[in-house]
Amino acid sequence: MDLKWLCRLAAGLALASLAACGGGGGTDPSSVASDGSSPQMASMSVLMSDAPSDDWALIGIRVESIALVPQGGGANVTVYSVDAASAPYVNLVQLDQLSEILGNAQVPVGTYTGAVITVGGNPADVLLTTSSDPESGFAGAASTSIPSSNIQIQHTQGGSGNLTVPISVTFASPLTVTASSSNALDLEFDLSHPAFIIAHQPPGAGTVLWAVNFKGPVRRHPIADITKLVLRQLYGTVTAISSDGTSLTVDKDYRTYPIVNPETAVQTSQALTINVDSTNGTLFYDVDTKSGPTKVTSLEDLTGLSVGSYLRIQARYQADGTLVATRIWASSTFNSVWVSPEGHVLDVNADNITVTNESGQPVTVDIASDTNFFFRGGTTAIGTGTSFLTNLVRGFKIHVDVVDPLATPMVAQDVDIETAEYSGKIGAATTTSFDYTHDFVRAANDYTQPLDYISASSANGTDGSGNAILGFKYWPFAYPTLVTDGSDAVSDFVLAVTGSVPSYGFTAARWADPANPTGWAAPWVGLLPTPVPLATVTSGLSGSDQFSLTTDASDVTYTADVSTSSGSATLVYQVDRSGGVLTVSPIDITTASGLTTFTQALVAGTPVKVYGVPQSDGSLMAYVVLYYTGEAPGD
Repeated sequence: MDLKWLCRLAAGLALASLAACGGGGGTDPSSVASDGSSPQMASMSVLMSDAPSDDWALIGIRVESIALVPQGGGANVTVYSVDAASAPYVNLVQLDQLSEILGNAQVPVGTYTGAVITVGGNPADVLLTTSSDPESGFAGAASTSIPSSNIQIQHTQGGSGNLTVPISVTFASPLTVTASSSNALDLEFDLSHPAFIIAHQPPGAGTVLWAVNFKGPVRRHPIADITKLVLRQLYGTVTAISSDGTSLTVDKDYRTYPIVNPETAVQTSQALTINVDSTNGTLFYDVDTKSGPTKVTSLEDLTGLSVGSYLRIQARYQADGTLVATRIWASSTFNSVWVSPEGHVLDVNADNITVTNESGQPVTVDIASDTNFFFRGGTTAIGTGTSFLTNLVRGFKIHVDVVDPLATPMVAQDVDIETAEYSGKIGAATTTSFDYTHDFVRAANDYTQPLDYISASSANGTDGSGNAILGFKYWPFAYPTLVTDGSDAVSDFVLAVTGSVPSYGFTAARWADPANPTGWAAPWVGLLPTPVPLATVTSGLSGSDQFSLTTDASDVTYTADVSTSSGSATLVYQVDRSGGVLTVSPIDITTASGLTTFTQALVAGTPVKVYGVPQSDGSLMAYVVLYYTGEAPGD
């Protein structure tokens, strides 16, 4: 039986950077200054986020530790660590352009060039559940939990029952930790990475096996302004409320996996301090009495809030690194604060929406005439009622607060649009707007969405040197340091997306920009690599930085550019299937030995799968190249 290779791209990439607070971190005891004295320390926030996937409802991993690699050598500095047996699962799918708070650590002041992340590598340490409506051609059945026996975790170390996977991440630019500024570590898992999760079917067997490869899909982005981060709503158990009512402390909670009913908290010792918004007010909901929201500027004497209460909190960062709550939901049971649906929009109808939850199941929520819509945790509604549903499409990431979580059907009180993501094929590009066309298996979800560029005077982050950017910007997938901005950004973008190779992209749209005061506008576009069908090399590298390939089915020839520059190098993987065992091996072509290995393998006749960003001259800038050895791939 032919192997079916399913290395596809999902529709987006998270640009939201990472930052956070919480316990569980520490400093390696061997970290000392050069003169033997204790080093100066600084606080560092640690977070995790990801790029999205339309095919999975749950990709659960257990992060056991994160350590920074000092510049110039010396012992690694641990910034996050939990006992392997009690490490909670984190569902990467829910972190679409959001940041999950992991913890806060005291870190020696200095410069760091990389990080080592250790994740659990035992069969039950990675959980996979397919979404309720995966894209056409996906190898897994909808809403199915993949048995651990069918998950092959690559590059594990250690003995049975104590397996781990160390993930080394080299920073494209050093991370400098200072005592006078807010420090944050940005680590992102890219779920859409073509080599992250690969399906294969051994000869003679009907069971699809899933190879999970952590080498390559993790990277770091610099954080220019932590106040711009969008944090995932966090869960915790109240341990203290300040005497003046200005703040509370919680121990962070996670949900139990595999999912149980009722929802049960996995409690940790990672402490977070949350301040009330004493200026603008924090919206408080008493879930047990179904009351709220009540705008409060003090947490004193609130009915439903006490030590031991379970909370769901929407928070934002201040410039000094403290957390301020925009909304707080409180209940005496964890199930009540968790049960409100969170996930990606699956369907938008005239008076209801369907959200895919973490079990891969669709949850339908009715929209009432007084349902309020918010954007990214804001406290001012951007719309109300069913008429606003014309501004939603499949793929938006939302968190719904329902009037009664036990009611059937659920009725939405609030809908917080965490990410307004449009994606798909780019067309009709002019200097004023462009279109996204996205086709789904269910035709009712298809859309063609025109988007204006944001105003040329709108603030839009900073470049790699920390300079403020105004107006629209774009970059090739996974290389945000190669951003194109400025007065020529729009015209350059139009040239890039109107070449002979189809162009695809993704955008987290912005609401009420001056360019479109009552709708969405595009602050940026990440250009996605075009997935070229399975092909055969027709002309290898032979000492150059280009090779040619011809597709097997359609006999179309492409030229692909390869980069060997550190920080922007093409990601190369050798994919081998021998005797029913699949092995995915990263090849580092920034090294002489790695480039030699790749050059020798990439000869005429070698089967390859290429993902490349189209360029104006018709060639592809290769982002990922997979070349196959062993038993030949099928389609």
